[in-house]
Amino acid sequence: MANKSATDLVKEAKQQIENLTPQQVKEEMLNNNATLVDIRESEELLQNGRIPGAIHAPRGMLEFYADASLPYHKPEFDKKKRIILHCASGGRSALATATLKQMGFENVAHLDGGIKAWKDSGNEVTD
Repeated sequence: MANKSATDLVKEAKQQIENLTPQQVKEEMLNNNATLVDIRESEELLQNGRIPGAIHAPRGMLEFYADASLPYHKPEFDKKKRIILHCASGGRSALATATLKQMGFENVAHLDGGIKAWKDSGNEVTD
């Protein structure tokens, strides 16, 4: 088995998942079609703001929040609903989206480019 870099893993994940543009995410949020999940660390939220309406689930806890059989489970992680993940630039959210698919989430995607792409597209961020 060849050693893979983090970049290799992200590229592979992006080939297996739905990659959304900031505009696509904004449209889904405006239509109340999706739960947006911010998987960045708490410090990042304080430093770089948040996308309005996003819930926070740090990457390190994601699988535990998503697993309905665990006491950590969060009701926002409903396999019947649309879930969109984002991070700072799209790498962690791509990997996390692939992980949720492995856990049986079928209607899951990520914001390609993360909050950076969101901001660069002129979209609002709150403190």
